[in-house]
Amino acid sequence: MTPALSLLILLFLGLAGGIAVGGGVIALFVVLDIIPRLAQLSRTYNKVHWYEGAMVSGSFVGTVADFWNFKLGLDSEVLSAFIGMLNGIFIGMLAAALTEVLNVLPILAKRLHMGQYLFGLLLAMVFGKVAGSLFEWFIYQP
Repeated sequence: MTPALSLLILLFLGLAGGIAVGGGVIALFVVLDIIPRLAQLSRTYNKVHWYEGAMVSGSFVGTVADFWNFKLGLDSEVLSAFIGMLNGIFIGMLAAALTEVLNVLPILAKRLHMGQYLFGLLLAMVFGKVAGSLFEWFIYQP
């Protein structure tokens, strides 16, 4: 097999896999009505099409950027902090909408027979997420 043909096959497989995973995530959000619930919680229901377009566009751009190892080339710590803040707001709102739609915590506490420990379970999840994020930001250097 020639190097050009193997490169084309890798390009096709990587792009197809990324689009399949991104499409699956978007389909999950659409099926569970997370986007409309997010719009309802933020009282911006008239902009629900913008949210959906942003999710699909972000999934596609993220797939392409990851596949080609895209870098912005900006070394501004302020810009990095601002982008990180926007990502954190989005993920937090998305997690809140997902929890609201699925009632994840009460169901999890009931199944694990931990109803009286629901507050502790919530704190463990929050502190675990914070600890993991801090580890990735400050300690883990790939």
